[in-house]
Amino acid sequence: MRYILIFLITLIIPLSAMSKKVDVNITDDWEYNASKIMEDKALQNINIGGGSKTLMAPAPAPRAFSKKLGLAVGGAKDTNNFWENIKNGYLPKLTSITYEGQFYQHYFDTGLGKQECKYLFCPSYSTAKRVDIFTKGQDYFLSVGLNSNIDEKSFKRKKLNLVVVLDISGSMGASFNSYYYDRFGKKVENREKETKTKMEIATESIVAMLSHLKDSDRVGIVLFDDRAYRAKPLRVVKLSNKLAIKEHILALKERGGTNWSAGYKEALKLFKEVEKDRDYENRIVFLTDAMPNTGELRKDRLFGLAKKASENGIHTTFIGIGVDFNNDLVEYVSKTRGANYFSVHSSSEFKKLLDKEFDYMVTPLVYDLVLKLDSKSYEIDAVYGSPEANLATGEIMRVNTLFPSSTEGNRTKGGIILLRLKKIKDGDNSITLNVSYRDIDNKSYSNSQNVKFKSKREYYDNLGIRKAILISDYVTIMKNWLIDARASCNDSVKWVMNDVVAVMKRCMIFPPKRPIYPTVKTWERKSCKLEVSKGYKKVFEIFKRHFKDEIKLLKDDSLNIELKVLDRLLKEKPINEYKEKKDDWEFVE
Repeated sequence: MRYILIFLITLIIPLSAMSKKVDVNITDDWEYNASKIMEDKALQNINIGGGSKTLMAPAPAPRAFSKKLGLAVGGAKDTNNFWENIKNGYLPKLTSITYEGQFYQHYFDTGLGKQECKYLFCPSYSTAKRVDIFTKGQDYFLSVGLNSNIDEKSFKRKKLNLVVVLDISGSMGASFNSYYYDRFGKKVENREKETKTKMEIATESIVAMLSHLKDSDRVGIVLFDDRAYRAKPLRVVKLSNKLAIKEHILALKERGGTNWSAGYKEALKLFKEVEKDRDYENRIVFLTDAMPNTGELRKDRLFGLAKKASENGIHTTFIGIGVDFNNDLVEYVSKTRGANYFSVHSSSEFKKLLDKEFDYMVTPLVYDLVLKLDSKSYEIDAVYGSPEANLATGEIMRVNTLFPSSTEGNRTKGGIILLRLKKIKDGDNSITLNVSYRDIDNKSYSNSQNVKFKSKREYYDNLGIRKAILISDYVTIMKNWLIDARASCNDSVKWVMNDVVAVMKRCMIFPPKRPIYPTVKTWERKSCKLEVSKGYKKVFEIFKRHFKDEIKLLKDDSLNIELKVLDRLLKEKPINEYKEKKDDWEFVE
């Protein structure tokens, strides 16, 4: 027995020593020291008085082995901020809901059918004609299905140079479900239990993101308030002490003003410290609540930086934190080549999203997509599902970037763009569609197909285009409601023409806008109480009945996302726009 014990001890001691062995190359390379920075600032305050290519055949994609990936447009990847505001009793901002963001909540039949996609990008087309439930006019629709031959199992993203830029300004210390600038005015009462701050959700989201990096990736971290700080150099993940970095991130505290440009410029500096390598994708992930109050008085400062960076192969992902996140600002950036945008309403839900889609969100595949419509009878009247919709003309539609997207059977997540066409004269119903695009190596490709509308008054080629039309109607109605509802809040106009007939006439206007409504120019908006007028309540009731009928026909429970919002809005008591006039004179002689 004695010899057995001696033998076991000789085994245990070396194993214990091995477990404690540390790789000398792995370091805690965190550089940010809040205490030191505050001391430096104090000293500064004391010393104030001191001194062209030919279009070719489509690019071949990797060989097919099993399930294929599809494609989806860049720009907004959700409408979380829209729902979170409604749920918390606020009127959402107009740009909190977008067509592409709402599309990306759903899977669509792209209309490819039994055809096989053999290339990096294979557009498929479907047509439909329907009678609008409000205007009773006939509409013509054409959908563009975004297909690819990329195999899901063999798909691998490039190695990544990732720089995370985090807003640590004072507004990040506010509760996630309240408006920071309500502190300076009337506050909307919120019955939701306030738990985490925006900073807590942001730091937890960063930690979740970093867990998806590979040893060969590089990661750097920049923090900013009214100044920018390099918290961690851009260094190979394998050589960084992941546990120590995680603890540093979770320990961050908010303070100071906000200077977006300073944070972005500091991030660009980190890329200069590594050699350019075609094997690496370069991306900045910028987390903020978009509440700038110093150093960012002109919109073009940050947006110009992001656009110039994209031209140099550095792309941007914007992540909005909090219900008061100002989506208006991101609208400019999301139209930039290779850019996308997410809004975080829960760090746990964001972690689930990253588990499924991190590799997709950092991998743009198709650039500068242009669709030209050649027809004597039709022209493009509206584009739904692309952040560049306002760039469309009667003959041309443009999309800056396509990213890989997951599929279920013949359906792709967000894998559709919808066009409404205008019939300009009777005659030939045929349409020729010419598509051109560039791949990540900047090579140009093209594709040409013909489609034709059927003679029926109302039809849908497939359930995919029918679902896209239904969701587009939903977004259009919501946008028009928000324009009218917000007019009497931050802006200087009262509710006008809100009777049922007037509202039904304008609830489907596209693009949704009211030139007669002046808007507040400042980004520091206070909250607006959730309100639904009698006219819009009637519109929502009519549209809900139609929506429920379509859900049954489509047999698609995912549409309960939109139905939940309609139910919530219909619970609101309609406001009284036309209060009885009173003689409120009080002086008596």
